[in-house]
Amino acid sequence: MATTAADILVDTLEDWGVQVIFGLPGDGINGVMEALRRRQERVRFVQVRHEEAAAFMACAYAKYTGRLGVCLATSGPGGLHLLNGLYDAKLDGQPVLAITGHHYHDLIDTYAQQDVDLDRVFMDVAVYNTRIMGKSHVASVTSLACRSALARRGVAHLNFPVDLQEEESEEHSRRAVPGHTSEVFARRGGLPAQEDLVRAAAILNAGRRVAILAGRGALPATDELERLAETLAAPIVKALLGKAAVPDDSPYTTGQVGLLGTAPSQEAMRNCDTLFMVGTSFPYIEFLPKPGQARGVQLDLDPARIGLRHPVEVGLAGDARQTLQALLPLLTRKADRAFLQQAQSGMKEWRALMRERGTRADKPMKPQVVAWELGQRLSSTAIVSSDCGTVTTWWARQIPAKRGQMFSLSGMLASMANGLPYAIAAQIAYPDRQSVAFVGDGGFSMLMAEFATCVKYELPVKVVVLKNNTLGMIKWEQMVFLGNPEYGCELQPIDFAKFAEACGGTGFRIEDPAECGRVLDQALALPGPVIVEAVVDPYEPPMPAHITVDQARKFAEALVKGEPARGRIVRAVLKDRIKEML
Repeated sequence: MATTAADILVDTLEDWGVQVIFGLPGDGINGVMEALRRRQERVRFVQVRHEEAAAFMACAYAKYTGRLGVCLATSGPGGLHLLNGLYDAKLDGQPVLAITGHHYHDLIDTYAQQDVDLDRVFMDVAVYNTRIMGKSHVASVTSLACRSALARRGVAHLNFPVDLQEEESEEHSRRAVPGHTSEVFARRGGLPAQEDLVRAAAILNAGRRVAILAGRGALPATDELERLAETLAAPIVKALLGKAAVPDDSPYTTGQVGLLGTAPSQEAMRNCDTLFMVGTSFPYIEFLPKPGQARGVQLDLDPARIGLRHPVEVGLAGDARQTLQALLPLLTRKADRAFLQQAQSGMKEWRALMRERGTRADKPMKPQVVAWELGQRLSSTAIVSSDCGTVTTWWARQIPAKRGQMFSLSGMLASMANGLPYAIAAQIAYPDRQSVAFVGDGGFSMLMAEFATCVKYELPVKVVVLKNNTLGMIKWEQMVFLGNPEYGCELQPIDFAKFAEACGGTGFRIEDPAECGRVLDQALALPGPVIVEAVVDPYEPPMPAHITVDQARKFAEALVKGEPARGRIVRAVLKDRIKEML
């Protein structure tokens, strides 16, 4: 059988180490699908129910493995459906290759069916973006797309007209001569200049109250971060995507920062005189030290991110682990441990508060209880994917990250609906590890058809859905930030346990906090895909660690303006505060 252009595409991807492609068949990619069918023993195709999920899966695969994630969609609407998940990859700096089909090349721009110019649509999201022009063009642009996505840590896009996919390759070509390209990716240099390391060390050694802010770029540098914290007597504050940078039982960390963060993290930011940012460009400047308060050093793989959020005197462009290894010998161990000890004392109180909130017997059940009970039962190598919304608050605060576990979600894009696709990608990448999606009913219902994907491929993904029948984060933002009663946030209830059974999986329902642990034990022990529907209090507010006067005033205004559930909301808030004071 003759080799087609689509065969060359898939063979080139295989040469680049691609083992799995997430996508949905369509007549615009028939040639590519046939090439994949003939190579199904070597390159796995995972069929999704919606292309948006395929892009989320490719992004999550890149996040959890460090390898290239690949997604495939047909022409027109198929390619358009990819965009949200691809922006997730773009904004979180993940290497993803998107392959889309196109109409017959001689019908492009003639108002033919599904004639959407996807290579123009993808111009903003992609670091490399091109249309394949013929059989001799495939190998070189496919290699360049893979190399660009990996080198520039972003999205690459190949648009492939359907008739060109089935073209038979030629023996000879004047320009695209076999053997003149290679499947080699050269990683960026890992270390900054020595003089920059010396200057950074001088600033960190001079600081009396140093705080470390660690993000996703610091994930491979756990040991180095803890050595750094011990040397500088510095608390490690974590950005959301840096949740697993150090385990939450580390004596050095104060946990997350921001609206979803801890009081000790906020205190560390408020009182430090030196800030060392490692692998993060944390976007919420209101939670960072005020201008003029703290000297700054920032370490990031991307030089363009340095100095973006907080003024720094020294920027270190390099790999977090290698750079910290080079920096540590230049640092002097601080004799004054008071700043770290203050943070540790604060964390002792904070952990006790989180335990108290996570073990309450209130009815309706508090969402913190579900998160707390789940966190106590996760395996030591669990991979926990969250969705975006109020569920993220409980994921950040009540589920402790343990050494060896992985955590992720849609970070800078903060898209809803990513939780289940992320968990599927994690399970495919690591079939022997526990993969859990911790999601809210609003986000989960957007792409919940992907639970059928779990059933189809016998993936033992466990989905824990916090069901409060509302778009919780939007509701609280309307009230606390705008001072308005909630509007448009109520959701029609769905029986997720029955939905799981309808798909061929197993469903559980929890309403009583006394039963929560037992049901989670049952669910996690089952070998197949499971949905646990946890019915929780819709009036439990995801309050920040510190409430400002303006937030309290806006909250009161919302209640006065006629918030329909104000009585139940006030009771929930007051009950929480009274319990914490006793």
